[in-house]
Amino acid sequence: MPKEASDMRQKAQLMDEAALSRALMRISHEIVEKNKGAENIVLVGIRRRGGPIAERIRDNIRRIEEREVPVGAIDIRFYRDDLSRENELPAVRRTSLPFDVTGKDVVLADDVIFTGRTVRAAIEAVFSCGRPRSIQLAVLVDRGHRELPIRPDYVGKNVPSSRTELIEVRLPEFDGETGVWLMEL
Repeated sequence: MPKEASDMRQKAQLMDEAALSRALMRISHEIVEKNKGAENIVLVGIRRRGGPIAERIRDNIRRIEEREVPVGAIDIRFYRDDLSRENELPAVRRTSLPFDVTGKDVVLADDVIFTGRTVRAAIEAVFSCGRPRSIQLAVLVDRGHRELPIRPDYVGKNVPSSRTELIEVRLPEFDGETGVWLMEL
């Protein structure tokens, strides 16, 4: 029987607010460098915490390039391949892409990559909105344990973890604080 979130204990703080901001600034610079500027980039956050991460990357790119990069968010629950385990009728939140992805370099943003199933679902959701030139992946934390052949293009921090541990990214929009913690079940 899976343990409840209340049964988890905080094991270590991996990133404070300053470290998280530095990691996202580095990712932003890498995105601009790899794409030779920001002209064709659109950012797509994977709901929930990927949305604010995409917005922070957008703000950084605005400072770096003095250019506005479009930001949207997608809900991937309908595209999950493990729906039967979650719910037969998932609560699908609205996909908010106020731009066409066709021909664009889409940068998916998320907080943590684990098995790769969320990213696979996000790629499918993006393709349901159009045909991008490329899809890249930016994650704050890569914790390993991939079940699919997916690797992020931009990583804030690699954190080898066990399956009994959880990486918890806390953002003010949801948690009232900023940082990354290693939790143990």
